[in-house]
Amino acid sequence: MLFETTKLAWRAISRNMLRSILTVLGVVIGVAAVIAMVTVGNGTTAKVRDELTRLGTNTLFVRPGQWGPGRASTEAKRFTDGDIAAIQEQVSGLRAVAPINRGTATVIAGGANRSTSAIGTTNDYLIAQDWDLALGREFLPSEDRGSQAACIIGETVRRELFGAADPVGQTIRVSNVACPIVGVLAAKGQSGMGDDQDDSVIMPLKLHQRRIGGTTTISSIVLSAQDGVSTAKVQSDVESLLRERRRIGIGRDDDFSVNDMSQIAAAMTGTTVLLTGLLGAVAAVSLLVGGIGIMNIMLVSVTERTREIGIRLAIGALETQVLTQFLVEAVMLSIFGGVTGIIAGLSLALAVVSYLQVPFVVSPTIIVLAFIFSAAIGMIFGYFPARRAAQLNPIEALRHE
Repeated sequence: MLFETTKLAWRAISRNMLRSILTVLGVVIGVAAVIAMVTVGNGTTAKVRDELTRLGTNTLFVRPGQWGPGRASTEAKRFTDGDIAAIQEQVSGLRAVAPINRGTATVIAGGANRSTSAIGTTNDYLIAQDWDLALGREFLPSEDRGSQAACIIGETVRRELFGAADPVGQTIRVSNVACPIVGVLAAKGQSGMGDDQDDSVIMPLKLHQRRIGGTTTISSIVLSAQDGVSTAKVQSDVESLLRERRRIGIGRDDDFSVNDMSQIAAAMTGTTVLLTGLLGAVAAVSLLVGGIGIMNIMLVSVTERTREIGIRLAIGALETQVLTQFLVEAVMLSIFGGVTGIIAGLSLALAVVSYLQVPFVVSPTIIVLAFIFSAAIGMIFGYFPARRAAQLNPIEALRHE
C-alpha cells in the first residue's frame, strides 16, 4: 500500500519537475543555511578555544583600570617595578611574572622596513606565554636589565625583513634604537582575536622604557601559575596585594583588573556559541518559508487535480487514502529538499572554513535535526492541502473543469 502510494506520489511530482524543484528550493536553502552557519560557528569556536589554550589555562593578565562591558578605564595609574618585585616575593605558586610595555614602532633592516608591535618585557614573558625560540637565545642578564641593547623578533618580522636568511647577529633599528637580534620566536600564527602574534619585536623592558616608551611605569603584567596551583587563589592573592600597595580602602572598587585565562576562554567561547545559535535560528526561518511554499504548491496541485480526486473517490478510494497520497507527496518534496540542503550546506561550510582557515567541525546532531525538521515541515504544511483533497465531494469534483 505504502509502496503504491509512494509510486503515485513520485509520478505526480515528476509530471511537474521544474515546479517541484522550485518548490523545495526554500527547504534546500533553509537546511543548507542552518548546517553551514552551525558548522562554521563550531569551527570558529574550536579555533578560539585552541588559540586560548595555547596561551595557557594557568595564565593571568593584570591591567590597570576596570575592564569589561561598560566599564573600560584607562585612567588608573600604571604599575611600577615595586609592584613586580612585591608579586614575585609575596605571591606563592607563580612560575613566571612578566611586566609588559607595548607600543608600535618602525623596524628597519637594510632597505626594508615594517611597522610592528614593540614589546618591552623580560625573559619571563617567554615562560608565561609558553613561547619557544626557533633560533638564537633569550636575553642575557646584562640585556635583561637594560644595560645592553638586544631584541628577539617574531617570524613575520623575520620573513618580511630578511626573507629566508638567518637574522641572528644582524642589527636592526627599532624607532631610533640600534638593536642586535639575539633570537627568533617560533611561529604561532593568528590569535583568537585575529591578530598576528608573530608580528612583533621583543626588547628588554628597561630599554623599551627609556628609548621607546619614555616612561618608568609598566602597562600590564602576565602571570603564570605553577602546575597544580589554583589560578583562583593566585588571582585572590594578587588582588589583595595590589589593593594594599595601591592604598584602596575597604568598600572601594579596584582600580585594576586581574583576569584568569580560563575565565576569558569561557567568556569568548560562550560568545561564539551564542552567536552560532542565533545565526542558526535566523537561518531556520527560511525553513518556514520553504514549508509555506510547499503548502502553496500542494493547494495548487489539489485544485489542478480535483477531477482526478473525484474519480478516485467515486470508484471507491477512501478519504484516508487520498489524504495519505497528498501527504506523502509533500513529505517526499521536503525530504528531497532536506537531503539536498544537507549536501549543499556541508559543501558550503567546507568552502568557508577552508577560506577562514578554521577547523571543519561537523555536528551530527544538527544534521539529524535539520533532516527531521525538513520532514516535519512537509507533514505539517502538507496536511492542510491533503485534508482538503480528501474532503472533496466526489460529485462536485467530477463536475470540476
